[in-house]
Amino acid sequence: MKLRIRGNSVRIRVSQSEMIQIMDLGFVEDSVEFAPGQRLDYAVKVITYGEVSASYKESKISVLLPKSSIETWNDPSEISVKGEQQLENGGVLTILIEKDFACLVPRKSEEEADLFPNPRKAK
Repeated sequence: MKLRIRGNSVRIRVSQSEMIQIMDLGFVEDSVEFAPGQRLDYAVKVITYGEVSASYKESKISVLLPKSSIETWNDPSEISVKGEQQLENGGVLTILIEKDFACLVPRKSEEEADLFPNPRKAK
């Protein structure tokens, strides 16, 4: 998974195998370690009902996706699931979960074998 945070937005991109794990197991997790004992965990979890939402507790970002949105997102023509979460201060947190597509121009530093085929690539 790839995690991007910018202002009041959280974006996660998932590979094909991570998408399969979400569909089969109902979750996928990853982490980044900054130093010994300093780690940020992040996860996408499927919930039966509700809205797209996110939380941050005990150094873990959890994004919750309702099962109905996952079933729609699994369609090859669907790219992402988006949600907005109202914040207590009147602001909004934008949440975007996307399929991670292979780059149009390959990058040496990135393994792309497990990424989704880019729909913009000429066949």
